[in-house]
Amino acid sequence: MLKIKILSLIFVFFLTSACSKDESVDPNDSNNVNVFDNRQSTGSSAHDILSDNTFTSMRIELVYVEGYEPTETAVNNFISFLTDRIHKPLGISLNKRAITSPGKTTYSIEDIAQIEREQREIYNNGSIIAIWAYFTDGKSDKDTADNITLGTAYWNTSFVIFEETLRGLSNSPLEPNRNLLETTVINHEFGHLLGLTNLGSPMQTAHEDSEHENHCNVNNCLMYWATEYAVGIGNMTGVPQLDAQCIADLKANGGK
Repeated sequence: MLKIKILSLIFVFFLTSACSKDESVDPNDSNNVNVFDNRQSTGSSAHDILSDNTFTSMRIELVYVEGYEPTETAVNNFISFLTDRIHKPLGISLNKRAITSPGKTTYSIEDIAQIEREQREIYNNGSIIAIWAYFTDGKSDKDTADNITLGTAYWNTSFVIFEETLRGLSNSPLEPNRNLLETTVINHEFGHLLGLTNLGSPMQTAHEDSEHENHCNVNNCLMYWATEYAVGIGNMTGVPQLDAQCIADLKANGGK
């Protein structure tokens, strides 16, 4: 789960993250569709996503609430991130569509999971692995005055971006460019689906943050628990990258 911690008055932002493990979600509600393989724990399909042993292509079902479509740049950056890290010789395809707002102002992960149950159309099929990426209006029910959730990976092939919240924290003075912030949040959440850190892709060297489970202890890594931008947050010029240890984990688990 990716969060922003806001320290008022001095505009210090922290992008913090923690993997969400939603074990209360019932995976056995299929309606003439075998959905079980896409409702496993976060990180459990890391090898299948990274390698071409079982799945040789990927289909991404990108669904957004009307008016909350992610930027084309962020989506292209996401595809590039995948291309750099996963083996899918028959390609990565994107199916994008809008839905009407569910009509809530605050969403729990169970709410998000229920929206997926109702709206998801694409599941694993043969040699194709399917990913669900949802961009919602409203905010997370985990938000507090100090911690604002921007995204959560909650099943093995599913993640949500709280797009309305993200938009409220970007593209203004002293705030990051929206393309960069969206790309960072999307890539970070997908990093958890790839099993980072110590979440399905075994560590080749010890680099899990002892105080922040499933996050890298390298402070400039994409999977670090917090990337700090002080007054100069408006000068954010690039998306954090995976450090060498995270890349080694992915390669050892079938990735690039």
